Amino acid sequence: MFGKLIVQGGVTSGILNALVVEDLPGPGTVFLEVAWKFVKAVGVDEEITGRVEVKEVGPDKSICKIETSVRNGQGELCLIGTATVFTVPLQGA
Repeated sequence: MFGKLIVQGGVTSGILNALVVEDLPGPGTVFLEVAWKFVKAVGVDEEITGRVEVKEVGPDKSICKIETSVRNGQGELCLIGTATVFTVPLQGA
């Protein structure tokens, strides 16, 4: 159907997990809610780039609403959506 071997959507969204936990908002962050739309299949061995942008920060700064996207090597959107994340500062961090 896709003309190539593709990866499962969870593999594609995995790059967003890495971005959220390691970079923005950072360590101690977990997803509370996601609304992702997979708009283009990602092929096996295809390079992808994830993007996260904080759109809203709660009053206590522990809950953020973010926009997320994943693009392939040609710059085409493969995944787009939003997420709500919760961040708790890690002890010793």
